[in-house]
Amino acid sequence: MNPSAMMQVMSAINTFKGTHPKFTSFMEKCIKNGLSEGTVIEVTVTRPGEEPETTNMKVMQSDIELIKALKDIKG
Repeated sequence: MNPSAMMQVMSAINTFKGTHPKFTSFMEKCIKNGLSEGTVIEVTVTRPGEEPETTNMKVMQSDIELIKALKDIKG
């Protein structure tokens, strides 16, 4: 990834954090406390005027490795 693109991504992440502080704080806390293999993450999306949709995922070792790699990129 070129430096310009990396700066754009970091800017977008900072904007997202400013717009959604509760969500980003929650996710940072979950990741900081560690997501062990077998942890279940559940997400519900509720669009205006529609029924909620929910899905979940069980954390696998490869997911943990991805999170670690992303943390390493962030520094």
